[in-house]
Amino acid sequence: MAKMTDDRELILGVLLEITRDGVYSHIAIRNVLEKYQYLDKKERAFITRVVEGTLERMIEIDYIINQFSNVKVNKMKPVIRTILRSAVYQLKYMDGVPDSAVCNEAVKLAEKKGFRSLKGFVNGVLRTIARNMDQIRYPEKEKNPVSWLSIHYSIPEWMVKLWLSEYGAETVEKMLKGFLEEHPTVIRCNLRKQSEKELTERLRKEGVKVEAHPYLSYAKKISGYDHLGGLESFRDGAFQVQDISSMLVAEIAAPQRGNQVIDVCAAPGGKSMHIADLLDGSGMVAARDLTEYKVGLIEENICRTGFQNIRAEQKDATVFDKDSERIADIVIADLPCSGLGVLAKKTDLKYKMTKEGTESLAKLQREILGVVKNYVKEGGALVYSTCTINPAENLENVRWFLDNSPEFEAEDITPFLCGELQKDVKEGCLQLLPGVHDSDGIFYCKVQKEEKVRGSYETGEKGYRIFPV
Repeated sequence: MAKMTDDRELILGVLLEITRDGVYSHIAIRNVLEKYQYLDKKERAFITRVVEGTLERMIEIDYIINQFSNVKVNKMKPVIRTILRSAVYQLKYMDGVPDSAVCNEAVKLAEKKGFRSLKGFVNGVLRTIARNMDQIRYPEKEKNPVSWLSIHYSIPEWMVKLWLSEYGAETVEKMLKGFLEEHPTVIRCNLRKQSEKELTERLRKEGVKVEAHPYLSYAKKISGYDHLGGLESFRDGAFQVQDISSMLVAEIAAPQRGNQVIDVCAAPGGKSMHIADLLDGSGMVAARDLTEYKVGLIEENICRTGFQNIRAEQKDATVFDKDSERIADIVIADLPCSGLGVLAKKTDLKYKMTKEGTESLAKLQREILGVVKNYVKEGGALVYSTCTINPAENLENVRWFLDNSPEFEAEDITPFLCGELQKDVKEGCLQLLPGVHDSDGIFYCKVQKEEKVRGSYETGEKGYRIFPV
């Protein structure tokens, strides 16, 4: 009996959605796996690996194709270009797939998609690459480090230059390696439903591999499962999928019983749910976002986890809400950003984002901060975080905020962090780096609004006053 689906045809469709139509990779992959749930685990893993791998290595793949094709990649028809890219990824990075099979399947797929006249071209390019894979000429690392890093790790050159100027060559290469490493899923135990030990035992009974995370006791790394929807423990809200870097936002916020919290850009709601959990049923978290769709994602998570001290609200963070003025003990400002710290999870972002885009986002972040700071009551705090490693969106924005908001001072966040992370706090801020830390690339800063009667303070780096905890 013939197969109902062709794995490589599905891969082609997903890659075209991402590279041609602009669909985000995690959404496109999720949609196809949900639509074809009957595929076995091996097929699902093959589809996911080829799609993600092709995107991760696309700059290098295009560099290879251009060495052996008379027609350059950017001049090819999208279908042919995409077939070649996914095939070259398999030739170079998947030893378990015979070269002949990769070439033959690519030719068949080109014909199936209406490009019979280009069968010979596809076959010739791929077989030439397969024969000469060990002869590919790369830039010399010592003479042209930017090009070498860009091609070797498939990162746009402008990003490489940005990071080299800030972090240095050794750290940058660690970061780029970190983006390409396989990462387990990180989850947060819903402590209101069961203990960490009980969840660990339950997951292992479901066939899931569970490891502790070094930064937080209630964070776990899980692997070996087919899909989350197949786990009863996930369906009934026993845990939340959330990277450790996201969990640290709630730890740094340090909510106290009865606190009123506003999360101004909350979707899909992981941080808000975490804070609601730490409030232990008290207080209230207003989890806000811009669109009805995003608010719907928050509501789904509220329903699944069962928290009562949280509500979803549709509000524009750039528009001042008079009813929220000076009512919040804590404002969470995890703002829209370039996402350069999460390229391991959202690989296509590195092809969508531009230097000009990062500059525009930094301005948007300042606009939002200028509005939402007004929601913090005297003695309250604002936690600013982004999932990027771009200084203009991070430390530079904090300096701007403190210079333009004299009622706020940076608070010392080291007491909220494990010892391994405390040493990396600078100017009251923490920048996590992929490949350097066991985390995505995330930035944090906590600022406190002064009360009418102030206590003592210390002078921190760069002259900023750092509140003792």
